[in-house]
Amino acid sequence: MTDPTPPRRRGRHASPELPSGVPTSAWLASMPSRATTPQAADDHGRHPGAVPRGRRAADDRSTGPLGAPVADAGTPRAPHPSEPLPDLPPLPAGAWSRLSSRPDGAADDATVGLGAVPAVPGAERADDHDLHGWDDDATGGLEVIGAAGSDDAHRGRRGRRAERSGGSGGGSDDPPGGHGGDRPRRRRGPLSVVLSLLVLAALVAGIFFGGRELIALVNPASEDYAGQGAGTVEVRVASGDTLSDIARTLVAEDVIASAGPFVDAAEDEPAATGIQPGVYALRSQMSGAAALALLLDPEARQVTRVTVREGLTVAATLQLVSTEAGIPLAELEAAAADPAAIGLPPYANGMLEGFLFPATYDVEPGDTASGVLSGMVVRTVQALDALQVPEADRLTVLTKASIVQAEAASPGDMAMVARVLENRLADGMPLQLDTTVNYANGKSGITTTPEDRANPSLYNTYVHTGLPPGAISNPGEQAIRAVLAPTEGDWRFFVVVDPDTGETRFARTAEEHQQNVLLFQQWLREQPGG
Repeated sequence: MTDPTPPRRRGRHASPELPSGVPTSAWLASMPSRATTPQAADDHGRHPGAVPRGRRAADDRSTGPLGAPVADAGTPRAPHPSEPLPDLPPLPAGAWSRLSSRPDGAADDATVGLGAVPAVPGAERADDHDLHGWDDDATGGLEVIGAAGSDDAHRGRRGRRAERSGGSGGGSDDPPGGHGGDRPRRRRGPLSVVLSLLVLAALVAGIFFGGRELIALVNPASEDYAGQGAGTVEVRVASGDTLSDIARTLVAEDVIASAGPFVDAAEDEPAATGIQPGVYALRSQMSGAAALALLLDPEARQVTRVTVREGLTVAATLQLVSTEAGIPLAELEAAAADPAAIGLPPYANGMLEGFLFPATYDVEPGDTASGVLSGMVVRTVQALDALQVPEADRLTVLTKASIVQAEAASPGDMAMVARVLENRLADGMPLQLDTTVNYANGKSGITTTPEDRANPSLYNTYVHTGLPPGAISNPGEQAIRAVLAPTEGDWRFFVVVDPDTGETRFARTAEEHQQNVLLFQQWLREQPGG
């Protein structure tokens, strides 16, 4: 029996002189077989036998260990397999101690380790412990002689690996590259730690010093300039543009860096939905919020507002637009002579008079003459559509409305003037309106001469009965409404007796009307130079 050894691992030898892990099969292959040593089995009584678990060595003394036959007295003793052979190195001490009973009665495989077995030439140094699935404790553990614990077979290699990593004590003499040896644990070296810190530092520095560039790279739509910008950039907002359309225009003109900040600011500002079409004076490289603020500022719009009054003729309107908006008069006259270019509807019969709707128009830089006049025509058509005037009646309605607009001194008199027209037309009477005579002669004023009234123009209602061929001015919506709904009455005559106050007298008979005309002539005499 050998001295106690460190805790054992099954299938491994603990001898410091020889390599571990020599299977018993390698030893048995080199030992004499029963054929060469026929009397080997008879010597069991002289050698301590292996005691199965749960039995004591004393139980086998009467019959021999493990039931071995008792040798006759005269039979020569054959060498026991455990005895060293002449050609083999001596058996290490304690190799067979596991096969003998414990003197202290302790259970087998408790603490006593096995000695290492010398290496056999030609034997394969491989661990065959895991190739057997049975419990070797029941037979004494003859498959491998080593220094492993009895319960390793159940745990397998994973259990043994866990025991080694858990520091169970007792070292192993296996070479590091062996099957049962501990693999050295890979640890991170100082170089990799330094490199990781350098990468982290570079990332932090990039975010700190190039934050804007990094944000623009990850999300270009969120890039924004800072401040109010500089210089002047004219930007046109077209009719029907959405906030996204406006943002794209601003990005294209380098007013803002990206659409995102502008759209975000507009979503927080309810007034942003009211941005008017037009040309705006903005600045280069503004923040999205600053650009939105300028678009909402009326002073930022680069626009000329031209107000066309009711009752102006086409000639007077063209002159006004040229003067106010700076568009050459020749260009305006050329556009007026091209009905197709300005979108004049077919029922106008090629006549522009009456179709330049009185209103206030925004003339922006770059607007053309045809574009401005076309906008006025569109407004007239829209007004007639809104009043549900049939297309076949529109020229007539505009002609009557133009006369009402020119003759009435106040909006309150328009519907009564319209009734006078209807009554005289119904009776077949000539209209005899000075405004039509002045239009035929290219004049203006409140009086006419006998020569003016003798002009054979179709617009001269002293010479011709009925309506003139077209409008004599551009009427407004009130005059159109008056024609569509004239006041009920039987008046045939009217005259403005006081142009200063706009007082108008209506009459049913010619005699009554002549009295009213005398009042007007008195006013004329009271005027300077009258």
